[in-house]
Amino acid sequence: MTSPQTPIDSPFGYRSTAREVAAAGNVAGKMIVVTGGYSGIGTETVRALAGQGARVIVGARRVDQARDVLQDMEGDITILPLDLSDPASIDAFADAVAGQTGSIDILINNAAIMASPLARDARGYEAQFATNHLGHFQLTARLWPLLVADGGARVVALSSIGHRLHGLDLDDTGFERRDYDKWLAYGQAKSANALFALQLDRLGEGRGVRAFAVHPGGIATPLQRHLTMEEQTAMGWYDADGNVHEAFKSTEEGASTTVWCATSPLLDGMGGVYCEDCNIAGPADPENPRGGGAWPHIRDERLARDLWRTSEDMTGVSFPG
Repeated sequence: MTSPQTPIDSPFGYRSTAREVAAAGNVAGKMIVVTGGYSGIGTETVRALAGQGARVIVGARRVDQARDVLQDMEGDITILPLDLSDPASIDAFADAVAGQTGSIDILINNAAIMASPLARDARGYEAQFATNHLGHFQLTARLWPLLVADGGARVVALSSIGHRLHGLDLDDTGFERRDYDKWLAYGQAKSANALFALQLDRLGEGRGVRAFAVHPGGIATPLQRHLTMEEQTAMGWYDADGNVHEAFKSTEEGASTTVWCATSPLLDGMGGVYCEDCNIAGPADPENPRGGGAWPHIRDERLARDLWRTSEDMTGVSFPG
């Protein structure tokens, strides 16, 4: 049963780091797959988990860059090529993972693009929706036999406070009829990530798989590569001297909620919730739209089911069993 979207008593919070959270979990010997685990908060996610004795497989679109970033990192880390915008690459990655292990304990769907110019993937789908949601939908389906193999697996889907922009139109996910808006497209994709976790948890609970959606917080990372400094200054992320806003988290702090959802024993028997600051988020306050929390549409079970069916149609992929 989907857990209530209500905060619990967590010992961690806004400024907790990924390594602090990982040290409180029991991940030694666990098999963990992280997409995009070589940039931004993905790097710190891998560092924290591998440093506690987990075996981590990193899916990387830029394999050489991933090797440069991760080569001196402590722990058992394997890098495999993965391009979430290419269905053939996703299938090849899943096959390669299956060649490495018979089961997965934790899948972290971390990789993303944000506010990019209009582009389309190998199937012709809008790139933000395709990469952030459809690519991970297909990947999770392909890895499903490994996730259910031993029971007790967790899937963590990286969403964002950007879900407040909603924008999810199942009749026009590709902006064929709407004028393209890079932020509305991002909000659509991040809403889809949260709804995916909601529905995956409902379908997976009986097989021992629970799912969580995560807002990592505001962090200055390469995710902002498509934004000019002028845009980021206008949004208040940086001041006129180029200093990042004091409320922003470090990358290690930004990875903490991902690691909390992946490892915390407090979440045993729970799932389907949207989390932030190492806790289950409360409802969003319409009077304070930048204040965090879960907006009602990402808790809409009917919308989650409809998105699931649309995703199956768009990818030609369904979850076995």
